[in-house]
Amino acid sequence: MRGLALLFAALAGCAATASAAEFSSLEERMSVKDFKAAGLEKLSPQELEQLNVWLRAHGLAGKAGSAAGGGSQSAEEGFRPKGFFGSGSDTGPVQSRIKGTIKGWSGSTVFELENGQAWQQTDGTEFNIPAVTNPGVTIEQGLVGAWNLKIEGYNRSARVTRVR
Repeated sequence: MRGLALLFAALAGCAATASAAEFSSLEERMSVKDFKAAGLEKLSPQELEQLNVWLRAHGLAGKAGSAAGGGSQSAEEGFRPKGFFGSGSDTGPVQSRIKGTIKGWSGSTVFELENGQAWQQTDGTEFNIPAVTNPGVTIEQGLVGAWNLKIEGYNRSARVTRVR
């Protein structure tokens, strides 16, 4: 594992980096199931960051819609399916309200927002709260390109990726 991290660090140091606005990290691109099946949860945060740096530098985790990205540009202007916005200057935070009543999240919850966006939980965690209707939410970009959703009034967040 240590040798793998050193290899990625060396490769990352030799390569030119791509624009961060066009990068979609492995955590954003892969489902929790695929991420674990690939053994990536065993990497330390530093090793995972080095892997993402290498992928960014080599264009392998780039723009949604590219051959490497595997996605396609949505009809909704400015939307990239894996959590990033179309404009490199608009990377959040997103503030809106959840449509309807929510009692927390359960591992793969989809959060439908009043602004028309939908974000799906990717971290597999569970969090229960008393039922609240149309609570305010903030979605902010965190470490290594991950996005975190937080419900107003609660001090827990869920890692999410934008699906619409």
